[in-house]
Amino acid sequence: MEQECPYRGLPDRAFWRKSISSVAAGAVDPVVSAEFALSPADRIATAGSCFAQHIARALQGAGFHYLVTEQFDGLIDPDVQRQHGYGVFSARFGNVYTTRQLLQLMQRAHGDFAPAEPFWEEGGGWIDPFRPFVQPGGFGSVVEAELDRRRHLAAVREMFETADVFVFTLGLTETWLSNEDGAAFPICPGCGAGQFDPERFRFHNLSVSEVIEDLEAFLVLLRQRNPTVRVILTVSPVPLVATMTDQSVLAATTYSKSVLRVAAGDVSDRWSDVAYFPSYEVIAGPHAQGRYYEEDLREVRAEGVQHVMRLFLRHYCDIESATPLDTTSVAAVQPSASQQVADVICDEERLEAAALD
Repeated sequence: MEQECPYRGLPDRAFWRKSISSVAAGAVDPVVSAEFALSPADRIATAGSCFAQHIARALQGAGFHYLVTEQFDGLIDPDVQRQHGYGVFSARFGNVYTTRQLLQLMQRAHGDFAPAEPFWEEGGGWIDPFRPFVQPGGFGSVVEAELDRRRHLAAVREMFETADVFVFTLGLTETWLSNEDGAAFPICPGCGAGQFDPERFRFHNLSVSEVIEDLEAFLVLLRQRNPTVRVILTVSPVPLVATMTDQSVLAATTYSKSVLRVAAGDVSDRWSDVAYFPSYEVIAGPHAQGRYYEEDLREVRAEGVQHVMRLFLRHYCDIESATPLDTTSVAAVQPSASQQVADVICDEERLEAAALD
């Protein structure tokens, strides 16, 4: 008996030619369906790498309720607020690049983990090693730094407990840990803040199993305190600035993004109300032919950001925001869009600056 090919009749999305190579780059849409919908009333919180900031801006621009639990009470210029870490994410934690940071942030906010690493004294100020760049020049004293940390962790606790939706952008697998208690730092001590000491700090590159374990441990704690929260995982398409492995930075980037993508997919497949959104694929996929990256082949162009945000708003918010972009002839970008991309705060970039000093 003749057997019918099981691929016959599959939708266009299942075939490369129909959904990728024969479609204008700006019209490529790898999102099959949204696992759940967001409403303007939902309190949406974000954390993660520098790319996560674009989602926050898109949601605010579309009139959605972007949850910010840590704000500056006084009258202050918005640019100065951003320089001090206010409004960049839902709380003033700076970039949370790794799943180990995310898990420990949850544990610290609820009193389950208190890292032994003290505040760093530098240039007359005191630096919080777990968010070293949110206070330019540092805090005026250890007492001030401690009080601000308590306020900060209270705001983080409020964010986790009151958010209806939490969006986390996974950025890196490479991290630096305390030899004393395994506390994870957002950047290598000594690279822009603090002093490096190989007796106190060690490099670690997270594996797939470790990233999955971190994410699942975080989700257990999150659901214990906020049973109805929905989670969206994304992977940053931004390559590594530098690597501490014995590989080239290109190979190290491929490892890191592959690990994060596999882990995010595994967890989203097995956990209810946890979705994966393919921002990485939209920016780094062959359809874009590299045109979504700036000349440095690392920073994401405004066209790429707009493509990702358009798909996010279309599928999760039921908003058609713009006509698809055709990157075969990249058009001029509006200054406001370009400026928003340039204004993204990325602590990791300090690694190269510190290495070249």
